[in-house]
Amino acid sequence: WCYKAIYSSVYTRVLRDPSSLKGQINQSIFACVCRSPLGMSRGQILDEDISASSQWSDSTAAKYGRLDCEEGDGAWCPEIAGEPENINEFLQIDLRSLHFITLVGTQGRHAGGIGNEFAQTYKIKYSRDGSRWISWRNRQGKEVIEANRNAYDIVLKDLEPPIIARFIRFMPVIDHSMNVCMRVELYGCEWLDGLVSYNSPVGQQMTLNGQYIYLNDSVYDGAMSNSMTEGLGQLTDGMCGLDDFTHSHVYNVWPGYDYVGWTNESFSNGYVEIMFEFDRTRNFTTMKVHCNNMFSRRVKTFQKVVCYFRSESDWEATPISFSPVMDDVNPSARFVTVSLYNHMASAIKCQYYFSDIWMMFSEITFQSDTAMYNTTLSPPKTGPPIRDDPTHKVDDSNTRILIGCLVAIIFILVAIIVIILWRQVWQKMLEKVSRRMLDDELTASLSIQSETFTYNNNSPSSVPSEQESSSTYERIFPLGPDYQEPSRLVRKLPEFSQTSEDTGELQIVQEGVPHYAEADIVNLQGVTGGNTYAVPALTMDLLSGKDVAVEEFPRKLLTFKEKLGEGQFGEVHLCEAEGIQDFMDEDFSFDVIENQTVLVAVKMLRTDANKNARNDFLKEIKIMSRLKDPNIIRLLAVCMSSDPLCMITEYMENGDLNQFLSRHEPEGMIALLSNAPTVSYSNLHHMATQIASGMKYLSSLNFVHRDLATRNCLVGKNFTIKIADFGMSRNLYSGDYYRIQGRAVLPIRWMSWESILLGKFTTSSDVWAFGVTLWEMLTFCKEQPYSQLSDEQVIENTGEFFRDQRRQIYLPQPPMCPDPVYKLMLSCWHRNTKERPSFQEIHHTLLDCIGY
Repeated sequence: WCYKAIYSSVYTRVLRDPSSLKGQINQSIFACVCRSPLGMSRGQILDEDISASSQWSDSTAAKYGRLDCEEGDGAWCPEIAGEPENINEFLQIDLRSLHFITLVGTQGRHAGGIGNEFAQTYKIKYSRDGSRWISWRNRQGKEVIEANRNAYDIVLKDLEPPIIARFIRFMPVIDHSMNVCMRVELYGCEWLDGLVSYNSPVGQQMTLNGQYIYLNDSVYDGAMSNSMTEGLGQLTDGMCGLDDFTHSHVYNVWPGYDYVGWTNESFSNGYVEIMFEFDRTRNFTTMKVHCNNMFSRRVKTFQKVVCYFRSESDWEATPISFSPVMDDVNPSARFVTVSLYNHMASAIKCQYYFSDIWMMFSEITFQSDTAMYNTTLSPPKTGPPIRDDPTHKVDDSNTRILIGCLVAIIFILVAIIVIILWRQVWQKMLEKVSRRMLDDELTASLSIQSETFTYNNNSPSSVPSEQESSSTYERIFPLGPDYQEPSRLVRKLPEFSQTSEDTGELQIVQEGVPHYAEADIVNLQGVTGGNTYAVPALTMDLLSGKDVAVEEFPRKLLTFKEKLGEGQFGEVHLCEAEGIQDFMDEDFSFDVIENQTVLVAVKMLRTDANKNARNDFLKEIKIMSRLKDPNIIRLLAVCMSSDPLCMITEYMENGDLNQFLSRHEPEGMIALLSNAPTVSYSNLHHMATQIASGMKYLSSLNFVHRDLATRNCLVGKNFTIKIADFGMSRNLYSGDYYRIQGRAVLPIRWMSWESILLGKFTTSSDVWAFGVTLWEMLTFCKEQPYSQLSDEQVIENTGEFFRDQRRQIYLPQPPMCPDPVYKLMLSCWHRNTKERPSFQEIHHTLLDCIGY
């Protein structure tokens, strides 16, 4: 929940414009994320979940305390008795689950001009379990919130820090001068992390040049003594610290406010231990820790982290360990992503080891799913007991009816299972027939078949030729009949279907019905882990011609350097090739000295790969051998005479564009102060133009890349760019892919809405990904696209693109990004695929119309 637009404000801060800094932060963090009304005014919060300490009468009961509603006598009004200082009246709301609350609204009672009661000030208390209540205080420690000055207007107040709670109480501050009535609303979103508390050592104090830097957790809402227990605080408040920890986003606070920090002198074991408690057992994928790295002041990211997991009552004996790459060049604060490998746990205990004198964190977030055996019907562990009516008795007739209903449900489920099994058998028969036909046609030669291919880890699938189908390549084939949709998305996305394949247009089947789109999800990975191009049959026909002659390269001339990535049936290695210039076509030349070794990427098929994987590997060679463009990675040679089969492709000496840009800074004050290497905006423009040129070439062949991103662009000398295809295989970028039920992995943050919801990958969806790639470049890859959203919220946002009700969230304009460039990005993200520019138009625009 760290709204990572913070780095974008650094450039504004360097320009020494504090007022602009504050405005930019507030807009970036809270403009459109997690500020939705939770349902008081619209009725999503039920009457039974609204209670109060007292009421004037039945017509001013708690259920009438809904913002902008006029039912009953127009508001909740407490029955006031006793002295004001002893009055603790409250209006309580049960949200049924933990929520992240960023904003509250209040209103008085006017009742069509009859009433004139309102609360001038109020306090808020909140609870996560219904038993321990916490008084909210702002970042300066003030409890009282200024409210209404009349009975009509709605007054909205930002909660800084935000609240993570299930139960909220509004407590009007009552005096002798007037009666009070209230109508309220809460704004925020569901707390998907599931974190209910963290226990940690208390933050410490640093002395820097005679100035005290207070690195304590000032908003922690648990118990604090020598350690902090049973609470949440700055590590979950959605506010990431600046690069310079002595400055803060917040005015009128002390230096060091944004960070919780510790010195290694206080920990003889060399690490800080933090324990995280969750609402229930969850399946954890990653942990992200926002760390300061101002090494000039002896502050660095952690050297190593060791995490233990507790699923029930006992801690697992075997922990996981992760050591990030130390960075002594770039002093910027950054997120460190730790893979948790789908461990099941209700608590995690992590030991963060010092790499220098000081270690400082500003935010820790988790990505997880609720464990399968915790159904959505089960109340959270921390929830209150179910309220039963003790006077109600269940008679035998009701029991018989219940049993009858259960029996009927069982029969229906059995019938559904039989139908599903029948469909599975039928589809497997069709797959076997199709696979047998392909196997018979496939030979060891590299000739190109006139087919449309979409690849996954198991087997190729084919579609009818152009004469048999009127549609170009748009449809992705399913993983198989045993595919299961993500259970947590079933209730969140609209139901829709596809019209004729000629138009590819969509029509709403039942507007507003929450149902996951019945899209076919494809595994984009090839056998060695990288993504595979989608190639239409028509294009393959045009390219078929003569067989492709690919030179056999001697294995002994390859020297292994490092493993770049891996897939289910193969690996990608970085190697040095000796004398590979002699194996090249006449139209290809290396910019290297004669007899010098050349860096190459070698895709290697494992010797134990099955027949289908070998066939897919040969087909990938056929596709790659046809690509000849200065901005596309070329297939150089193959090793096919013996196992393991290998294909050798280009590699660039500066690695991928994501890592290259993240190690650099834009030209300006920050680069001068930090002595960091820079990339000018003219160089960014040059690189973006090359990517557009390479994609223009692919689109001219009707090839669909399906995973365009900075991680799949390689950088050579003089900012030369070549588009590659093996970013998906690298563990470094595992956090960029969303796993569907343990099967497919999808780069959802780069995918168009129709790719996510319909499984449709076209040149237009590549255009969408180009817009995201351009956004990455202009942010110097310092953050992930939509970093303020969880994976599920990214998918929910695609539903907003489909509904097109102006509620979709776009990536924000990067700092110092020219307006024409951002306008180009927005055109790439147009809802209507026909209104997105072509790559030829994008390339022309970048060449002629846009200057940096």
